[in-house]
Amino acid sequence: MRLAVLDIGSNSVHLLVVDAHVGAPPLPATSHKEVLRLAEYLGDDGSIDAEGQERLRSFIADAVEIAEDQGAEQILAFATSAVREAPNGVSLIESINAQLGVTLNVMTGRDEARVTFLAARRWFGWSAGKILLLDIGGGSLEIAAGQDEYPQAAVSIPLGAGRTYSDFLPDPVPAAEDIHRLRKHARAQIGRIAGDINRVGVPDQVVGSSKTFRSLARIAGAAPSGDGIYAPRKLFRRDLEGIIDTLASRTPEERANLPGVSEARAGQVLAGAIVAEAAFTIFDIGVMNISPWALREGIIMRKLDLLDSAEQSSAMRVETVSALD
Repeated sequence: MRLAVLDIGSNSVHLLVVDAHVGAPPLPATSHKEVLRLAEYLGDDGSIDAEGQERLRSFIADAVEIAEDQGAEQILAFATSAVREAPNGVSLIESINAQLGVTLNVMTGRDEARVTFLAARRWFGWSAGKILLLDIGGGSLEIAAGQDEYPQAAVSIPLGAGRTYSDFLPDPVPAAEDIHRLRKHARAQIGRIAGDINRVGVPDQVVGSSKTFRSLARIAGAAPSGDGIYAPRKLFRRDLEGIIDTLASRTPEERANLPGVSEARAGQVLAGAIVAEAAFTIFDIGVMNISPWALREGIIMRKLDLLDSAEQSSAMRVETVSALD
């Protein structure tokens, strides 16, 4: 079937249309993306202001039209931290659903971690053993660990690259004190939940998903996106200190000239690198494998699993009736 996945993130909003069926990887058909930065449209109480709401409605309306034009049979729409944390998030979603005829669901941070873990497990397979997954989004950091398709432990922390950039790095070229303050804050936040993750046991493989980890790996020399999703990419702990120094000494405009860094993310990539370094330190990570699949692919996998389960249940009922006849 042709599915459309609409991802309303804290930093960007993304429509992905794929051809998918049970037992096969989803094949991208078309993509539509905009860097919306919902976090920049928050009032003093955290509510999304009128301009942010209008921009979000406009994108979703365009996305629905594109999905229909591309022949999508269903739109799987979900929102993450920026919307779920906004005091007016529920009312905004209800009005969007009524106005645009979509069913936009809000994912909890734990569900984000669990579904992203599913995507990583499907990508690397059972041979990966016990996986420790990290995903740095715009508003939150998701961490999950386990040896099954869904993790045994899953948490979400407010350490997204966009959020920490806005809160801790106000200057284009940040002061050393600001970097130190963010590093200390990130380690404290991750340290509070480390025991929940470590109880799962030592991972056989550490996996990173999200644009932030892909950008950091690319800065360190990983294969460019043009090499395709099957090119293996890694991020080493030994490279993070140099990456942070390189980013911290440049303005956002200068960072955008580095490989893997887009103009839209040139500011927050430094914050993401500092959060990544904190996670590598707390969990004693030496090397991370980068997954090209993340939350959107996990949503698709889960949908296909539900379809497969329904088909199997229906087939069993038919066989039972036939036997009784």
